[in-house]
Amino acid sequence: MTTTALTAVAAVDPFSPEVLSDPLPFQAALRDAGPVVRLTRYDDLYGMGRYADAHAALVDWQRFCSSAGVGLSNFRREAPWRPPSLLLEADPPHHDAPRRVLAPILGPRALRRLRERWFAVAEEHVDTLLAGAGPVLEVDAMPALAEAFPLRVFPDAVGIPREGREHLLPYGDHLFNAFGPPNDLVAKGAPHVAEHAGWVNAQCAREVLSDDGFGAAIWAAADRGDITHDQAPLVVRSLLSAGVDTTVHGLGAVLRAMATHPGAWDRLRADPRLSRVAFEEAIRWESPVQTFFRTAEVDVAIGDTVVPEGAKILMFLGSANHDPRHWDDPDAFDLDRDPSGHVGFGMGLHQCVGQHVARLEAEALLTALAARVARIEVAAEPTRHLNNTMHAFATQPMRLHLAGL
Repeated sequence: MTTTALTAVAAVDPFSPEVLSDPLPFQAALRDAGPVVRLTRYDDLYGMGRYADAHAALVDWQRFCSSAGVGLSNFRREAPWRPPSLLLEADPPHHDAPRRVLAPILGPRALRRLRERWFAVAEEHVDTLLAGAGPVLEVDAMPALAEAFPLRVFPDAVGIPREGREHLLPYGDHLFNAFGPPNDLVAKGAPHVAEHAGWVNAQCAREVLSDDGFGAAIWAAADRGDITHDQAPLVVRSLLSAGVDTTVHGLGAVLRAMATHPGAWDRLRADPRLSRVAFEEAIRWESPVQTFFRTAEVDVAIGDTVVPEGAKILMFLGSANHDPRHWDDPDAFDLDRDPSGHVGFGMGLHQCVGQHVARLEAEALLTALAARVARIEVAAEPTRHLNNTMHAFATQPMRLHLAGL
């Protein structure tokens, strides 16, 4: 890459509306510029977009730490806007006990007891949505499917009341915006964040939670001494912070893939077991979580560049998931691909602890849709919901062609 081209890449604001709306062109230029590039729009910020380098950094928590914050702010220099997450924004040894507590609560074995219930809820939700429709139902798939189903089953599983759940999405939206710079997106959510955060924090108290959900299991771990009682509400909060928006936009991604790849939908209807592969490939292809930051604990040499101690490194997860150095034809959605190495859920010890929950939600909803919907079509171009971290849809108008009609 020429010096002029490298300078142009370095000068781009990765949080501009243009890049957030369509990140692929910038990410391709970033990968071509080298394994790491100093992003000059912000102080002490470096960008990493190639798969091999991003993967290596994600698993190297000793040199690329999370405890200084996974956003642009450096917690060692400025106070965070809320108490840091005990999982996402902590490193060993402080990260270890909360992770050990959550892993079995959210693991595949524990989720088996929810499988039958969630599949039944998904069938009920799809049946209700399609009730009274003619052969074709036109619907905005974001509120009707991608948002409605997770907002019902996941908070139920955590054990929080039904009232007030409208706070969850705007709270999560501000949280993920706050990982970026203090731009207009952050300012838009600031006037209401105290209200949303206050409601979320209140749901984490033992007396608010049902006695049979994830939240109660976390408090039981505190009673056993696995974590402290002061840590318990913060661990519950981590579920409500990261467990809704990510799944909503993951479902938005796989619905977009099914609407734009009718052959893939036909295959999934014929074999609903493909729903797992479809969801994983959609996470790679669309990468709802586009970025996270790390902080250099020491001077780190990457290629010909030394990232200095204390500098922030912006990990472009979406770019890594589209790196042609690792993936064949990465811009294609392909059900024959093995997408299991994607970094859409992170990688290493900070890999998303709730990923099995998201997979089960997706499998339940896609299976219910496959039984009732013969074809999914794009009814109008979707609109993007801009967020400093998430690659999300605001709307997805779709036509659902009912099976057998």
